[in-house]
Amino acid sequence: MKHCILAKYGPQVADKEALLPRIREIFSAAGEIPGVRGASVYPNCVARDNRCDVLIVLDMDAEALPAYDVSEMHHTWKREFGPLLEKKAIFDFEP
Repeated sequence: MKHCILAKYGPQVADKEALLPRIREIFSAAGEIPGVRGASVYPNCVARDNRCDVLIVLDMDAEALPAYDVSEMHHTWKREFGPLLEKKAIFDFEP
């Protein structure tokens, strides 16, 4: 399945591009979680106020969600980026 995190930064984030290397660094550990094959990070390419800023897509087995939820990678993402986000949405699908 694909586990998608769609996020919009808060107004305090002036340089959105500067955050991408750290997001990619955090999610580079995705393949270390059993049942997770990897992650991709996609920045938004249209600068409009009504758009989200980043999409993170994890390729994983549905059964891996509990392991992902308790992983250090997930906790690091939430700890470092949670305060920078105005909103986020989670969406899971089977391709």
